[in-house]
Amino acid sequence: MAYYYRLGSIPPKRHTQFRQPDGSLYKEELVSSKGFSGIYSNLYHIYNPNEVKSIGQSKPFKWQVADQHGLNQTHLKTSGVEFTGEDYLDARRMLMMNNDVMMGICSPKKRKMDYYFKNADGDELLYIHDGEGVMYSQFGKLELRKGDYIVIPRTTIYRLEFKEEGPLRLLVIESHGPIETVKRYRNEVGQLLEHSPYCERDIRPPHELHIEKEKGDYLVQIKKQGMLHHYSYNHSPLDIVGWDGYLYPYALSIYDFEPITGRIHQPPPVHQTFQAWGFVICSFVPRLFDYHPLAIPAPYNHSNIDSDEVLYYAEGEFMSRKGIDRGSFTIHMGGLPHGPHPGTVEKSIGAKSTEEYAVMLDTFKPLQITTDALEFVDKNYPMSWSE
Repeated sequence: MAYYYRLGSIPPKRHTQFRQPDGSLYKEELVSSKGFSGIYSNLYHIYNPNEVKSIGQSKPFKWQVADQHGLNQTHLKTSGVEFTGEDYLDARRMLMMNNDVMMGICSPKKRKMDYYFKNADGDELLYIHDGEGVMYSQFGKLELRKGDYIVIPRTTIYRLEFKEEGPLRLLVIESHGPIETVKRYRNEVGQLLEHSPYCERDIRPPHELHIEKEKGDYLVQIKKQGMLHHYSYNHSPLDIVGWDGYLYPYALSIYDFEPITGRIHQPPPVHQTFQAWGFVICSFVPRLFDYHPLAIPAPYNHSNIDSDEVLYYAEGEFMSRKGIDRGSFTIHMGGLPHGPHPGTVEKSIGAKSTEEYAVMLDTFKPLQITTDALEFVDKNYPMSWSE
């Protein structure tokens, strides 16, 4: 993320006296990345952020690889899942993983978190497949809407509140490295270029501060090295009166992603939306099909020699696939060719457009499914290319 933003009250200079109405100092906190050489923000607290009341018992919070799955093209039939757990953390079910990234689903029964969460292991990307709500963090209030990507830098302290009506379905991605806008779409000072499929106008940072001044009992659950650590404070972590910088959570709607099209079929990089260490995220959105008179809109067969490809089907009918429902995954492993199902190539010829939405994860190290994913595996999928 590369543009400056500020909310609330801050002093004219960093690291200088900034006093509260009673004469005491606000407590400055620098939240920085890559030591002191990456993006950062300065936050101003009413209370001391280091003042811990108690530390509870830590508990495991990690997933196990399913060692016996083998090398298979994989379809995870997750479309029919109603709930994946009681609350936000309990409901996070990671279905695939490697050392760079984890990806899974989250559909909690409880719509409001009564604690705060901090991921100290990695950046997070939430895709709001179904639901509406609000994320409250030190950086303020951020509205969550259907179709939003929510980029959450590591160590952001937040809680989520979703509306009670309607389904709630989240796609969760956790990244070992920072999740960023695409480098080739940025100029030398970080501004998104004219040919980028989205621009700064489409990015929504927190729009107002949410200051919690009252003393009480506040629980922050911190994920670190496969454990959940329970820290209690007698003041809220959302006691920020102002902040500024380049590091903060933000939203980008898949509905604001502008597709790049051409005379013949365009390769997946034109759909790229984010980059991170070891993987990219792409967005498939409604678009006009190729306009060469002999164009074949369906994608060609493809052998991944150095990446695994995951598609999460969000809306519409994906014209190259049969039998894949909304809210399901396909995983096409490197080392095996994949492509359109039989009959879909001829059927696509002459089609003018598509109304599909999908989120794609392409990794550059092999992915493995977790034991949580085994119950969703479609055992017939590897043979589904037979005529």
